[in-house]
Amino acid sequence: MGIYSKYILPRAIDWACRNGNSQEQREKVIPLAWGNVLEIGIGAGHSLPLYDKSKVNHLTAIDPLEKLWKKRKTDLADLEFEVEYIRGTADHIPAGDSTYDSVVVTYTLCSIRHIDRTLQEVHRVLKPGGKLVFSEHGLAPDRGLRIWQNLINPLWKRIGGGCHLNRDVPAILERNGFSPDNLQTGYFPGWGPTSYLYWGSASRINECSHE
Repeated sequence: MGIYSKYILPRAIDWACRNGNSQEQREKVIPLAWGNVLEIGIGAGHSLPLYDKSKVNHLTAIDPLEKLWKKRKTDLADLEFEVEYIRGTADHIPAGDSTYDSVVVTYTLCSIRHIDRTLQEVHRVLKPGGKLVFSEHGLAPDRGLRIWQNLINPLWKRIGGGCHLNRDVPAILERNGFSPDNLQTGYFPGWGPTSYLYWGSASRINECSHE
């Protein structure tokens, strides 16, 4: 692992995840989670104080960057629910079928390498009637911006830790067995290629259509 990947990139990711717009979006979706919760890509734990303590029983957090997790500012002892951290990636979730009531992803789907495999795992561990709660940047509807996103995406992935600028979030969810049922979209202030956001929740469909 080079100096950039080991030291610079984690700091850049943490900065991006705690800026004003990112945290405001989390405030909209994190309180939707309930019961036994799995959060994928928790990073430095900026979501922790946003969970509704009256609704959450237990939180499992999975993220490959343990260095970021150790930088969290929230004291786990101050939370009214248990938190378990797992160092790893979500393409192999160490949990049985139908384990979680809610799965949370914020600004994470863009950088997951095996996106379909990961969402199939989410589909597997989410209970029937459970919800996938999300806030993500992705492919813009404006043709001019889409061209720009597609053009610079190969370079951006290399310097952005695998972040994709042009993922069609609703299409990816649907092909992996989810139906967005509270989907909101819009442009937000910031760098153009990452300014179009999708947020809300999605329900688990009985069968996963992607092979």
